[in-house]
Amino acid sequence: MNEIKTKREIGPDVFRMDVAAPKLARKARAGQFVILRVTEDGERFPLTIADSDPAAGTITLIFQVVGKSTLLLSRMEPGDAVLDLVGPLGLATEIERYGRVLCVGGGIGVAPLYPIAKALKQAGNTVVAILGARSKNLLIMEDEFRAAVDEVYVATDDGTYGRKGFVTDAIGDLLAKGMKFDKAWAIGPVPMMRNVSKVTAQAGIATLVSLNPIMVDGTGMCGGCRVIVGGQVKFACVDGPEFPGDQVDFDSLTRRLGTYRTKEREDHEKCRAGIGK
Repeated sequence: MNEIKTKREIGPDVFRMDVAAPKLARKARAGQFVILRVTEDGERFPLTIADSDPAAGTITLIFQVVGKSTLLLSRMEPGDAVLDLVGPLGLATEIERYGRVLCVGGGIGVAPLYPIAKALKQAGNTVVAILGARSKNLLIMEDEFRAAVDEVYVATDDGTYGRKGFVTDAIGDLLAKGMKFDKAWAIGPVPMMRNVSKVTAQAGIATLVSLNPIMVDGTGMCGGCRVIVGGQVKFACVDGPEFPGDQVDFDSLTRRLGTYRTKEREDHEKCRAGIGK
């Protein structure tokens, strides 16, 4: 039984849950994810493992309510059990001692970035993090990052906190100061990852992005999570989820992500209105 141990809202429609999963907690590595199902007739959807505690036998999931399934998950309380939970899936992040590394997170992408940044620091790297959000009230996990890495910079679109502007503006600030990076990671909305990859490529910084396309089984069988990287078809669930940002076909990724957006929105609205289950 994957019992929910704790639950709290850490931002508008953003929730953190600690879920009992002893085997997962022992095996999970930075960058990996799980696929879960909330109800018997519900969809399977992926969530990155934001943290794990092998001693307590729990994994941490952080998610934003965007559709019916995440809405139903958000309504669950400690003591309830997630119906299905499969993982850890995907290739773990290659953690080495690179030198000084840059970790850039935008919106809910800050959550999957956290275990990567923490692991990189534990491996002996100097870790600089840039966290972005549309507004101060939407920024998550700043305290966790400040406790885990060397430097943290914040950028908000509206200027309500930190630097006014995008994460790419904050990257530009650091580069203008002469700061050098040996490698970078960027996780967040597709436009953000695309733009970060452009900026870092121009600066000669190898950058990995974590892709979260439509996914069903998580084992490479369905082909739903296919992405184009370096002109070749890859499956995010088994070949990723991390890929070189300058090789990702972000245009095709954007189109595929929009395939079920209308249906997702309709089901979400019906669920909020109490129509169906």
